[in-house]
Amino acid sequence: MANEKAAVKTSTPKKEKKSIVKYFKDARSEFKKVVWPSRKQVINNTIVVIVSMVVSGIAIWGVDSIFMLLIKLMLGK
Repeated sequence: MANEKAAVKTSTPKKEKKSIVKYFKDARSEFKKVVWPSRKQVINNTIVVIVSMVVSGIAIWGVDSIFMLLIKLMLGK
């Protein structure tokens, strides 16, 4: 029984090393499969995100202003 425990302890680090190496090899092979966007696509997507953020910000500001106006009218200030 003591020999079995010793065998388990010695084999565990080897499995960890192999699994770490295997993980990075698998990750590298997956990165090779990725189709990266072109520069034009990145620029277009960035512009879409910025415009969406500005429109959302203006909409939130407008709703906030309306609510503040209503609160001021209700409280009479």
